[in-house]
Amino acid sequence: MPRTKEANQQIRAEQREHILDAALQIFARKGLDATIDEVATEASISHGLAYRYFSSKEALIQAVVKRVTMTDPLGLQSVLEMPGTPGERLTLLVSRLLASRRDHPAFFQLINHLMDQMQNRAFVAEKQHEAFLKQSQDLFSVIRQLIVEGQATGEILAGNPDQLTTTLTACLEGLTRQAARDPEQFKRQCPDVEILLRLFKP
Repeated sequence: MPRTKEANQQIRAEQREHILDAALQIFARKGLDATIDEVATEASISHGLAYRYFSSKEALIQAVVKRVTMTDPLGLQSVLEMPGTPGERLTLLVSRLLASRRDHPAFFQLINHLMDQMQNRAFVAEKQHEAFLKQSQDLFSVIRQLIVEGQATGEILAGNPDQLTTTLTACLEGLTRQAARDPEQFKRQCPDVEILLRLFKP
């Protein structure tokens, strides 16, 4: 019995996601200079099939970047609405940030490559470039709000909230690069959230 149109669409959608999964792994490990042939090998498909879904490597990279920038795995806005004190919510957020770097190294290896090549607009479309920057700005904004609220409750030390937020996000960026450079070592040595937030306690 022939497949229905809906079944064929489902198969194509699943194959496309499979190729994107493979691309994320390859671009994470080898950088954006990796070839579409390497992606096809990782996905266990033919070179020609890869091109049926993505007309060029640039199109594939843009699709991967779009996937990265369209996700909110940490639920940033939900953190602001959760019960608990600002200090408790900041601890929860930073715990999630550390765990995501420890448990999903390929994602952050790709982020690391994108940060290094963000000016290369041949790889990153303007709309996705803006979305990537917005993600960083949203994280900064949420952390800053929790710091301001935590200062009001006495859970966070007094001081310029922009400077404190910059310090914390810089620490996280450094940890992101460490996780990308050596995921196995980072899994063993990922700092406890209390070590990181001790810098911000009064």
